[in-house]
Parts: sequence; structure tokens; C-alpha cells
Amino acid sequence: MTRKSRAVKKQKNRPHPYLSGNFAPVHQTQPLTPCSYTGNIPEDLAGGEYVRNGGNPVKNESLSRDVHWFDGDGMLTGVSFGKTEKGTIRPEFVNQYILTDVYLSSKTSSSLRSPILPSIATLVNPLSSLLTILNRILRTIVLVILSHLPGSQQVIKKISVANTAVLYHDGRALATCESGPPMRIVLPGLETVGWFNGRKSEGEGGQDRSPGFGDTGLFSFMREWATAHPRVDPNTKELLLYHSSFIPPYVNYSIVPSAQKARTEPDPEVSLPMLNKAVPGIASPKMMHDFGVTETYTIIMDLPLSLDPLNLAKNKPVVVYDPSSRSRFGIFPRYRPDKVRWFETNPCCIFHTANSWNSTVTDAGADSFACILGTETVNMLACRLTSASLVFNAGNLAAPTPIHDIPPNQQEDEQCRLYYYQFSLAGHLDGNTILHQWALSAVPFEFPSLRDSASMSAAKYIYGCSVSDTSFGAALGRAVKINSLVKIDVETLIERGKRNPPQQIKGCVDTRSLAEIIATNDPKDPIKVFKMPEGWYAQESRFVPHAKGLREDDGWILSYVFDESQLGGDGECLPDAKSELWIIDARNMTDVVGRVKLPQRVPYGLHGNWFSEEDLLGQRPIEKKRSMPSINGQDESGTPAWRAWMATRTAIEAYLQ
Repeated sequence: MTRKSRAVKKQKNRPHPYLSGNFAPVHQTQPLTPCSYTGNIPEDLAGGEYVRNGGNPVKNESLSRDVHWFDGDGMLTGVSFGKTEKGTIRPEFVNQYILTDVYLSSKTSSSLRSPILPSIATLVNPLSSLLTILNRILRTIVLVILSHLPGSQQVIKKISVANTAVLYHDGRALATCESGPPMRIVLPGLETVGWFNGRKSEGEGGQDRSPGFGDTGLFSFMREWATAHPRVDPNTKELLLYHSSFIPPYVNYSIVPSAQKARTEPDPEVSLPMLNKAVPGIASPKMMHDFGVTETYTIIMDLPLSLDPLNLAKNKPVVVYDPSSRSRFGIFPRYRPDKVRWFETNPCCIFHTANSWNSTVTDAGADSFACILGTETVNMLACRLTSASLVFNAGNLAAPTPIHDIPPNQQEDEQCRLYYYQFSLAGHLDGNTILHQWALSAVPFEFPSLRDSASMSAAKYIYGCSVSDTSFGAALGRAVKINSLVKIDVETLIERGKRNPPQQIKGCVDTRSLAEIIATNDPKDPIKVFKMPEGWYAQESRFVPHAKGLREDDGWILSYVFDESQLGGDGECLPDAKSELWIIDARNMTDVVGRVKLPQRVPYGLHGNWFSEEDLLGQRPIEKKRSMPSINGQDESGTPAWRAWMATRTAIEAYLQ
């Protein structure tokens, strides 16, 4: 055996980084289970619940299959802070699968050994042949068709696995994913209710049969696909979201009002809910994950990362990043997507925006490009990546080499930083103008969060996650692990950048590394870092405000953490491995005020949220919840035709396993 063949064999035998260690799925779900803790549980957590979403494949027997971090059936993991009769706070752990159509069909198909849906890794892999991709897609189509035929216990009407994020709007907790509408769940037990169509959820009852997301027609199922990151206005309580699809106009836009809060300044030209309004100006399907919303404007990002099945006909992968192309930002008044204005700049990938807000130019020195005082501007903070390497590396794939020459002015080093954009809404002779576009800090920064009440306005602080030994586009064969939580005083750094502007696009206000910031130990530093102990890793953090706090950062951040000393010699978690929920002082970013000991581990996952006691108590009533289906009432097992059909069906499922 040659050295090269031995290396290839070793790579094939190596566990997939996103199916091993604490990325590996858990197989046990638990109802609300009391937990012990050390330290103190802040009173402001009483009655609330922290919930995090993430992929956890229920069919995981085929470990040699393609796998991507964004794959997997949605699993919610929560810690509820209930009150006892004595008035004390008792944390309780709960985790539940989201009972999507795909999950229920998978559980009731005993012959399947791998997920029903094709892995994102298969679709983004530039080495996947046309035959391989078509085979995976055809397999999914056949399994979906089979679910509609006799012998099935669960029909697959929607393909979403609802595994990405979770939010609260108008009495509903909603789990989200790009491939379908939101799914309503119930707090604190995390039971599944049903799909939310913009008007009501399944399981709520009522007589409203009006079309929801997607409207009606042949492609309505595609138009109901919603962003995994809808926005809820903290003042109007409106839910804003977009729908990205494979058919023109490619992006539609919806606003769902809150029944519990009347609009104070109704626009006579707007009727809410406003569902599936076209956003003009986008020429092809794109991989979109997030957007920006201010008090009066919405920002859609048309980035050079395509997601187009028709690429297969052009002998190109389904997902393609073109660093020789341009990034475009479409800004329009909240209720008028038809009035979108497009701003163009260098290529990039943005999967998460941190905050967006309106402002006016008040200082020609600080905003020298604007020229006119009083100019209205839209500002956005986002986690900007200079390539799409994260998309590929999260599937343990090497990012492809660009097929086009990249212009020198568009060539940038690999990085993911918290980035500031300021767009001028004045008329300019040279077209729509971006006044400022540069990074606030050189530290790797992703999974941003902030105080909810400060969103859509000029918040002072943004919290996020960082890695000290790599970037978020991790090296092949390694998985991204968060070992630092970061707090950035964006107000200070934006002001500093405007007074002494760095180079547009490629510049950075604070060029220090994570290690240099930690070593500074300056209490007045605009960047504060909570470094995890050696061998411990965190997940996305969420801010919980102090009810009597005087400052924006008075409160706590919550994060699931894991000690990797609980891994065995083979890199896999020991059977009794457990995670913790840490409660960290969000103001000083040094004190762990409480540590909740969980009864099992929580795999490294995606996005979470904090639900207040008011949220839990304000949930809308439901008539029924989803549950595992019972055996079909049809009893035709004695007929020859039925036996022949079931034998045929079993053979098909076995072939497709």
C-alpha cells in the first residue's frame, strides 16, 4: 500500500467531525427534569425559559454518509426556571424533537438507516457528480411520494426539519428553518403544535382558512419557505420575514401584526398581514440566511452565493460562491418592498446580522462622504465573511478554488469580523452610496446577540462568539468550537472609526488579536472577552436583562457549555457525559454567577432564545398537539393485493435505506 493510499484510507476511517465528540447526536429525550446548580439563580430568570435549537439526526446508523452541521432533525433543548411553592427558583431540563413531517415519517419507517433529505454537504460538494445529486434528490422524492400512499403512518407535506432557530411572536413560540414555514411549539415542555402559516398554527382550531405564506398555486409550497431568522419589532411587535425560493421573483416578503398590540401609526395604504410581497431586483436564486430591519426600513442581502438546482444543467454545483462578483444590499421602507434601492460593494458572505437602525448625519466631519447634514442613513452591523469556506467546511469539505480571476481590489484574507455598514438614503450623482464599510474589530466574531429591547435602534453593546486558534471557516477535518464569548461596545468603536476612518471595505478600527485583548485586562476596554477554561467550549449566548438595571448591559448571558475532558480516547463522549448552563454577568464578562448541572449533554448546536415569564403565560390556547402517529386504521393485511403492495413498498424502502 502506498503512502498516498494509506492517507486516503485514514481520512475515510476518521470519524466525521460533525458526527463525533459533542457534535454527535443524543438519543435520549427528557420531560421537565429538576436540576441541581451551584452559585445563584438571578431572580430575573424566574418563570422564564432558555431554549436552543439544533440539528440532531434521528436516523444516524449510516455514519459513512455525507453530513453537514446544518443537517439533522430539529431538537429543542431548554432549561426552565420555574418557581416552587416556597418562592424559590428550580431549574428544570427538557429536550424534545420537533415533530415535523420528516421526523415523524423517519420514525415510522423502520427500514431507513439514513435521513430522508439529502445532506447539504452533498449539494455543496463541488466533487459531487450530477448522477450522485440527482440520485439523492430522486430518493427524497420517492420517499415523499411513498408517504402519501397506503401503508404510511405519516404524510410528508412539508420538508422542513425546523432545526435552526427559535423565537416568540404574538403568543406563539416558533421554531424555524429555511426549507419551510415556522413550526409552533409549546413552552415550557417543548411539545410540537403545528405549522404556522402567517395567520394561525395547526392545532389552534378556529375557522380562518385564508391563504397564508405561499398563497395558492403550483409553487405555493416553495413560496412559504421562510428565513430562519425572522425579526420581531420590540415596539410594534410585528413579525417581519422574507421567503427565498427557486422561482422569480426569488424573494418575497411578509409582515405579520400582533393581535395584542394595535398599530399606533397605521399606514392607510397598507393592510396587515402583508404576505408574500415581491422584492424586485434579484436575478437568480441565492442562499439567504438573514436580513436587517430598522424601525422603518428593511435590508435584503443579495450576495454572490447562489443556491440554484438549475446549476446542475450548467455542470456546476448547486451551491456556488463567486468571489469575482459583487454583493448587493436592497433597502426599502418597511411596508413598501416595491421601492427597494440597491447598494453594491465587494463580495462577501453574511449569515447573521447583529443589528440595524436609522440615523441622520449630524457631523460632516464624522460622515464626510455624506456631504449634506441631515441626510437620512441606514446602519447595519453584520458578521462578514470574506469567503464561503464555512459553508463547505461545515460539511468537512474543502472550499473550491475560484474558477474566475478575482480583481485585485476584491481580494481579501480569510476572516469573519463584526462589520459596520452605513448606507446613505440621499440622492447621489454617482448612485446609491455606502458611506462607511469596515470592520470594528479583528477578532473572529459570529452568532451575534443583543438586548432585545435595543434591537432596531442604536444599541451600544453586541455579544457574540469567537475562536482563538482559528477562524469560523475551520480547517478541513476540524469542527468549529467556541472557546470565547465576546462583548463589543459598538457605539464607541463606530464613533472611533468615523473620527479616524480605516480603509473602506478592508479596514478595521481595532486591529488587536483576541490574545492581545485578553492580556490588556483594561476595565474600560471597548472589547471584553470571557475566555472559557481550558478544554471547555461554549455555544451561542443569549442576553437576559436585569429588570431593575440602569444600563443596557445590566443583565446576564446564558450559554450551554461542555467540558471535553469527558471525551474518551477515541474522541467520543463518554456515556455519562453531561453539559452545564452557565449564567454569566453580562456587564463585567468575568463572573459566572450560576452553573446549572444538566442530566445529559447538549450537542454543539445552532441558535437559542430567552423566553420571559410573560411570554410563557401569554401563549395562545391550543386544541391539540402533534404526537407519534398510530397505525393506519386500514386493515387489509389479509388481502393478496395488500400483501403484494406492502411487500413492494418494503422492498422499495429497503433499496432506498
